[in-house]
Amino acid sequence: MPTSWPRLERLLQRDHAAVGPKGRTIVHTHDDGRRDRAVLLLHGLTASPAQFERFAGDLFARGYNVLVPRLPRHGHADRMSTALEKLHAAEVLAAVDDYVAIAGELGERVTVAGFSLGGLLTAWIAQRYAVDRCVAIAPFLGVAWLPNAIVPSLSAMVLRFPNRFAWWDPLLRERQMPAHGYPRYATHSIAHALRIAASVLEDASASAPLARQIAFVSNLRETSVNNRATRRLHDRWRSHRSESIEWLTISGLPPSHDIIEPLRPGGLAARAYPQILHAIDPSVPQSENTIERDR
Repeated sequence: MPTSWPRLERLLQRDHAAVGPKGRTIVHTHDDGRRDRAVLLLHGLTASPAQFERFAGDLFARGYNVLVPRLPRHGHADRMSTALEKLHAAEVLAAVDDYVAIAGELGERVTVAGFSLGGLLTAWIAQRYAVDRCVAIAPFLGVAWLPNAIVPSLSAMVLRFPNRFAWWDPLLRERQMPAHGYPRYATHSIAHALRIAASVLEDASASAPLARQIAFVSNLRETSVNNRATRRLHDRWRSHRSESIEWLTISGLPPSHDIIEPLRPGGLAARAYPQILHAIDPSVPQSENTIERDR
């Protein structure tokens, strides 16, 4: 790693002893230093950088410098860690500011892509940073069954109650895989994410995004996040600037939210992978699978 990247070195040093081997920040840099493009990939809530391991390797092979940071309080080897109970929106957004700055040092132009919580953070970046391209994959802008109008009041109510942990899968509980992610989430972490989502939607009403290109990627049969809220953000941004903002829908997938995790049973991520890689880097030839564009 070039010595001219002390900020990146400090980021890597944040992976303390409690962080597992698969939970650590992934960085791929070329020996000749800064490249024309750097790619920043942001994983989802309770997941880890390993979620984007294949994408990182393939994008690096295409000549880019790639950074997949471990989000704050994620990636611990102890899957039953309670670290997430202290996760706060301000902490996450401060970390994201740092990630964008590091990506800017790694490449002349920056592409940002993220899934779920990472997709929400990608949208937050798109609003505020003049990066080259942002790709929000199934961004967590709301809950599928929950009217978005009540999200702010619900978030405030959840934060007034004691922080609790809940299982992603109440049947599998701690047996839920993959091993590089947590099987539980903290209720306050969800509330803080929803607060970020509300701020993104509010800011989008007032001003145009600064990112040059923006793409939303959704599963036609999404089960968890609110595609209507995502469409609302898309439409608000297009009202300010109609060009270079697109909606990409992947069809042919089963009902699901997590279309990224490579170790999920059934090969779902492998089916979605070509379309998502094409969305991140449009120079990659589009696969035979269906991806529908709606500008």
